[in-house]
Amino acid sequence: MNGNPSGNGLKGVWLKLQPKLHLMVLLPVLPVLVSAPFLLLGRRLRDNASVWDLLHVYLGLVLVPISILLLISCVVQGRWRQFFPLWGSDALRQDLKALASARLPKGGGSGLFSLLEGLCALLLVAVALTGLGWYCTEGSAEALSWRAWHKDLAIGFVVLLALHVLAALSHLLDFFRQ
Repeated sequence: MNGNPSGNGLKGVWLKLQPKLHLMVLLPVLPVLVSAPFLLLGRRLRDNASVWDLLHVYLGLVLVPISILLLISCVVQGRWRQFFPLWGSDALRQDLKALASARLPKGGGSGLFSLLEGLCALLLVAVALTGLGWYCTEGSAEALSWRAWHKDLAIGFVVLLALHVLAALSHLLDFFRQ
């Protein structure tokens, strides 16, 4: 490197991309989630597929590489300790005690909210990859298996995403109280 903190090549691209990954995931995830209840997808994408079907499928395909990059971002440079803390983590233990006492856990660090964020990223990758599997096996009997896995994982992702949003809102609430 030539002293430039942004670097050149892949490292430079990564350093510019990494801070934007959360937004890059959020933008396609919203229409994919909004379109999900309106889908008429089974073994294959119909010739007269609705705009909801097309939006869901193609934005879902865009999410495959972006979700993988987000997960990589959560585990590189030792960050896996923050987003996937061991159950023996003091911060996680303190957050669980706070919840048991009907108090909100603290934000940041390697506590419950960070674990929730890491699991959300992991499930997003699983949902994206099973969607890709469904797309790649389109028209075959296997497509329905991929579809079933995709739907089950998507439900888990939506639950974790809702908890992630609630956690973020609780941080904002906590911030405004101070």
